[in-house]
Amino acid sequence: MDNQEFSYTYCAQQKQEIESIRQKYLPRQEDKLTQLRRLHRSASKKAQAWAITLGVIGALIMGTGMSLAMTELGSLIGQFGMVVGIVVGLVGMALIALAYPLYNHILNKERQRIAPEILRLTDELLK
Repeated sequence: MDNQEFSYTYCAQQKQEIESIRQKYLPRQEDKLTQLRRLHRSASKKAQAWAITLGVIGALIMGTGMSLAMTELGSLIGQFGMVVGIVVGLVGMALIALAYPLYNHILNKERQRIAPEILRLTDELLK
């Protein structure tokens, strides 16, 4: 028999680096708890986005109305510049006031939409 020699060098840092690189190329597998958390966050994210958008648009419209009512810009419209500015400002305030009810409406709708999946995942996790 031939005298065969086997040599192996172990380096913990090297193995850790190899595992770190390997993890980046493996397909991501989401466990059930992570999936549950993601679904729960997704309901509020959509509602937040719509409410913030409506609130910002309302604030911009209200600012335009204030500008029309209080500055020389309103005088360009004519003698009704202040009245137009007040009306535009009130429209902006109404949009701002509608942001929270819109948030609640979309949140409830999204929760109803994802409720079956949330309940299925929680049943599996609680077993």
